[in-house]
Amino acid sequence: MVDNRGVSGAYDIPPERLDRWLARWAERHGGGAVTLVESDVVTFTGTDGATVRCEPPFPPLDATALGRRDGLDPEPLLRHVERSRTVGVVLVRLGGYAVGIFAGRELRASKVGSRLVHGRHRAGGSSANRFARRRGNQARAALDAAADTAVALLAEPARAGALDAVVRGGDRRALEEVFADPRLAEVGRLAVARVLEVAEPRRKVLDATPDLFLATRVRPSDDGAGS
Repeated sequence: MVDNRGVSGAYDIPPERLDRWLARWAERHGGGAVTLVESDVVTFTGTDGATVRCEPPFPPLDATALGRRDGLDPEPLLRHVERSRTVGVVLVRLGGYAVGIFAGRELRASKVGSRLVHGRHRAGGSSANRFARRRGNQARAALDAAADTAVALLAEPARAGALDAVVRGGDRRALEEVFADPRLAEVGRLAVARVLEVAEPRRKVLDATPDLFLATRVRPSDDGAGS
């Protein structure tokens, strides 16, 4: 189970553990009474009335699987999360970026970079204004470098239909500025809503992102991990 303390009452479960996690949850709650499959969430209700809301990555789920059925039926959810996908990843924090393409958990292409951006200067006067302008120019150059890298790695695969989805992570404001680049329009259309909470975008952080973007976020009504 991925440690996910930033989301109250939620746990991130990797696809290879989800089936067992749900089986243990059902055992704790007397079995599954109802399964409700919606386009972006699957909710299971136990015979004791407890529920667990499962938010899978890369919605929507298969339209033919939608609906309500009796008992515990995890198959539509498991088929969705176990599907092999090619995913672009863009991680950005001011001064650093990491961009990659994953086939499943395998990193097929990547580039990581950084640019100097000075910290904020709190003193007043003309020197502070000059410092602020210099810092602004540094920040702009750093974001431009991140956008250039995302274009170089992801724009053509996105146009060619070679990417199933794009995952973003890091600082939301910096990401918004990077994805405002019109060259990333096709890439942006593939971006999922969930933004990953990541540390500085270094190579080892990029390597670890499948643990985050492949996981299903589960929210048990009893706040029990069920593991």
